This record gives sequence, structure tokens and C-alpha cells, in this order.
Amino acid sequence: MTKTRYSRILLKLSGEALAGDQQFGIEPEAIGQFAKEIAEVAATGLQMALVIGGGNIFRGMAASAKGMDRAQGDYMGMLATVMNALAVQDALEKNGCDTRVMTALSMADVAEPYIRRRALRHMDKGRVVICAAGTGNPYFTTDSAAALRALELKCDAIFKATKVDGVYDKDPVKFPDAVKYETVSYMETLEKRLGVMDSTAISMARDNNLPIIVFNLYKEGNIRRAANGETIGTTVQGD
Repeated sequence: MTKTRYSRILLKLSGEALAGDQQFGIEPEAIGQFAKEIAEVAATGLQMALVIGGGNIFRGMAASAKGMDRAQGDYMGMLATVMNALAVQDALEKNGCDTRVMTALSMADVAEPYIRRRALRHMDKGRVVICAAGTGNPYFTTDSAAALRALELKCDAIFKATKVDGVYDKDPVKFPDAVKYETVSYMETLEKRLGVMDSTAISMARDNNLPIIVFNLYKEGNIRRAANGETIGTTVQGD
């Protein structure tokens, strides 16, 4: 069993990662690709929690902009994250990874309620815990949920797996001269609005000195490299 740099991490995945090449929905083949790597990393003994967005199914803020009540839209978005969590659980268990879905909203027929001590117990037993339904409250994003769960579960770091290979001073897709940061402070992230995570999540990480490692999910081996402490992507850390 190979020892990793960290003992416990929270992996934040966007809902769009589950859609693969599609614009919408869940693509089992895409999930299977990163589920295999998550299972391999979990098998090293690294304790892992996951928080997954729901943007591939529903976005509460987008619906609110079109006239839907914001709280109602956010609750619908939380349900979308539960669907994604169940899909990832299925993929992980197909790779031999013992997994539990725990939700901030009560739905006992499909998942356990999120109880901090129970989640810690699951991770101590080597199970990957998928925290679904955000914080259970409207007006909070899954970024905020990721920061909250990472702190509650005493994680060493947040791994933010995205479509790009780190944090840039501007959109690298639109601007070829965009400069990538190897490290960036929490305060600079907030002041320059670099879009790593929302301001609530960044502030929580800053107040508790919780590092955030941002890297490309689609490059094979990156989750393992991050777990091993290799320099990949961008690290958001102390001011």
C-alpha cells in the first residue's frame, strides 16, 4: 500500500464532469474514467470525501434569473446533486470501492442522512463518503458545501478537479496570453475574482488555513499526483 502525502482530503467535482461530451445529463462512460482513479487512490489508504455539483442537471441560480423563486430553485439543485452522487457511487462500487452517500436533505430510501460523526466513522473504515444536497440550505453553493464538509471532517486539503489545469489571471480559453499561477493567496483569489470557488468557500478556507489544490480532472493520474503531493495545477494557500 503506497502512502500518500495527505491522510484525508475532500474532492470537489463539478456536475459538468459527469456529463462528459454531452451538454446535459449523466454519461456513465465519463464517470467511469475518473471513478477508476478515485478508487485506486482510495485503495492506498487515503481517506476521501466527495462533494459533487449539480450543474449538469439543474442550476438554481440560472432558474432564479429567469423568474423562479431562488430558494425553490436551490432545493431543486440540491436534488440534482443527489442524482449525481448516486451515479458516482454506482461507478465507484463497480471499481470495488466501498462508498456511502450522505445527504443534507432527508431521503432515507436512497441515502444516509449526513451526520458528521457517522461520516468520520465511514472514512475510518476506508469508505469513500459522497456528501450530497449541498449544505441543505438555499443560497449556498456546492463550493461552500465543499469547504464546510472539508472543515467538519478535518480534511487536510480540498482537491478542486476542473476542466482546466489550474488558476489563471484570466480565462485561458479566451485569452492566449493568460498566465497560470503555481500558487496564489486566498486574498488575491478574492480581490482578483479568479473564480476558483465562490467567495464564501474561499473565506472559510482562508479563516481555517485549508489549502485548495486546483487541477485538471481529465488528465489521467492527476488525482493520484495531487494525493502524492506532486506540484500540479495551482495551490491556493496562506496570504
